[in-house]
Parts: sequence; structure tokens; C-alpha cells
Amino acid sequence: MAKAPCASCMFRGRYEKNPKSLLGRLWRWHAKWCPGWKRYMKALPEEERTALLEHLAELDSQRAS
Repeated sequence: MAKAPCASCMFRGRYEKNPKSLLGRLWRWHAKWCPGWKRYMKALPEEERTALLEHLAELDSQRAS
């Protein structure tokens, strides 16, 4: 698979740096229904997908606190 835009998305980077930022929260909301994100996640190997989901869950918990 060619490098997906999801892997280097500016908004995703904002979420990674600061999950409470406006652009980061916008990306997280968008990722819940985005067909491109879903396709990107399906294309990832199982180990990478699991690691990414765990990382995002950790960031979500930081945002909630």
C-alpha cells in the first residue's frame, strides 16, 4: 500500500501532541466515521493496528482527564 495520508495527517499529529487541542479533537471525531481511516486501519498489519488502537485509547484517556 502506498503511504496513506492518514499516516502523516497534520490533524492526527496535533492529536498526538495534544489530545485536548481543537484540531486534535476534530481529527478524533472525524476518524470515527471516515471511510479513508477505516480503509487505512484495515490495511495495517494486525500488530500495528493493535498498537495504534492502544496508543489512541491512551490519548483518549489523557483527553478525558
